[in-house]
Amino acid sequence: MRLVERFTRADADTLVYEYTVSDPASFAQPWSVRTAMRKSDAQVYEYACHEGNYGMQNLLVAARDAELP
Repeated sequence: MRLVERFTRADADTLVYEYTVSDPASFAQPWSVRTAMRKSDAQVYEYACHEGNYGMQNLLVAARDAELP
């Protein structure tokens, strides 16, 4: 299997993430995904830093609750 990832800045507030998977043993042809991510002022948590951190779920629930009007 071969995975090619691309990150492209579309403008000051948008990052485009694309990846293509090639695996002739599993797929008839390569396939790709493209998604645009908008800049946010929200805090982003690195998964690897919080893997197994069971308190993280409560932290995120509380943060989402605080966003409600």
